[in-house]
Amino acid sequence: MATITAETVKKLREQSGAGVMECKRALEEADGDLEKAAVLLRERGQAAAAKRAGREANQGQVASYIHTGGKIGVLIEVNCETDFVARTEEFQRLVRDLAIQVAGLRPLYPTIESVPAEVLEAKRADLVSNEVTLSKPESVRGQIVEGQLKKWFAEVVLVEQPFRDQDRTVGDLITEAIAKTGENMRVRRFIRYELGE
Repeated sequence: MATITAETVKKLREQSGAGVMECKRALEEADGDLEKAAVLLRERGQAAAAKRAGREANQGQVASYIHTGGKIGVLIEVNCETDFVARTEEFQRLVRDLAIQVAGLRPLYPTIESVPAEVLEAKRADLVSNEVTLSKPESVRGQIVEGQLKKWFAEVVLVEQPFRDQDRTVGDLITEAIAKTGENMRVRRFIRYELGE
């Protein structure tokens, strides 16, 4: 068994935002491997978020973000379960990060579930009738269409977009916040304005 130093625990805590004891347990389970411990914490956070998904989130914050130069603005509503969490610095930072994401990457919908059925069906029909798809064997066309839909979601759905230059999505960022606070959170809606649009 590897020796777990306070420095290693501190490093994992800074990466993950998890509690000291959670980090120590994860490092013990991962035999001192920092990357494996981070994966363990992420998985536990996702499991915790899944447990909270059905809980009502009707508190939160409506925030605005005006991009430098005043040519792009965003209004966003992010919900959580309690007013207490909505007032925390961590939640407000999350809301601001989400608003900046909307300003920069122009998503159209907060979640996959919020994409109107007619828009989704039109996109699917467009992908099915695409020349590239039709040139492939029929047995793999469905997989190609699903892969193309996944790429499209990463462009137009906020929680599916990559967060900044990181290997995680906006949805992962929200899941981590849920794991830290112990409350369900969701992006309810947003609107993006751009001068001249």
